[in-house]
This record gives sequence, structure tokens and C-alpha cells, in this order.
Amino acid sequence: MQITRRLEFDAGHRIPDHQSQCRHLHGHRYAIEITLAGTVLDAAGEPENGMVMDFSRVKQLAKEHIVDAWDHAFLAYRSDRAVVAFLASMPDHKTVLLDVVPTAENLARFAFATLDPVYRATYGNQLRLERIRIYETPNCWADASRADLAERG
Repeated sequence: MQITRRLEFDAGHRIPDHQSQCRHLHGHRYAIEITLAGTVLDAAGEPENGMVMDFSRVKQLAKEHIVDAWDHAFLAYRSDRAVVAFLASMPDHKTVLLDVVPTAENLARFAFATLDPVYRATYGNQLRLERIRIYETPNCWADASRADLAERG
């Protein structure tokens, strides 16, 4: 059985080598979808009886490990020196420095790598992170899966 939980957040970024509009500082209303697979629990009297995982717990872990850090932050590529210096000049600015360019593809892979051990630690082999989908706009998204982690390794 697969379940999916969607959360939304706002963040800014830029793609420094882009040849069009995305090279400029801008923001998005992102959405992240977390798809988990597992066995439906058959445990009478337990709060998660009949569920793979309580959707509120899926949300709580995603917020704690990704969404709260990225929401209303500027997601900056560490090697984008001009932007990193500019953001550092603003006291208490919420900036997240990434070792990769903050494209939807890289954000999806980063979120998958971050959340995979979190969900596994919560439920062990009973639960598996299947996919992270990051929507940069309602019409543009990137999916990351376990194969994307292996490809990167």
C-alpha cells in the first residue's frame, strides 16, 4: 500500500548558470509530496490500526526535517558567492546553503536523502520511502526515488 502526504512552503532561490529568467533572485510556492509504502497495520486498539502511517506523523517528520528549515528561506547554492555574500549581509536572514544548485531536481534528491532514514528509523522495514516529489510551480515538478540516490553516490 502506498500513501502520500503533501505540504507547501514558500522559498526563494536562483539558478546562477541559467540562461533565462531563473538566473534572477525569485521565489516559489513549493509543494513537497512524500510517498511511503508499507503494510496496513492490523492492530486492534492501536491508534494507527488500518493505516500504513498516520498522515499527521508523515507531516510532522517532513516539517521537522525539511519544510520548517526551507519555509520562507532563501535556498542558495554555496558556490554562488555573490548571492551568499549578499544574504550574509542581512542580519538574521533565513538562508539555507546547499552544496548543489537549488533546482527542483536537486531539492527532491536532497529531501529524499534526508527523509529516507527518518521514516525508516520510525518504522523500520515496515515502512519505505518510495518517492519525493517537489513542485516548483503547479505545472513543473521533479521526482526523486531510491534509484536517484544510487545514481548520485
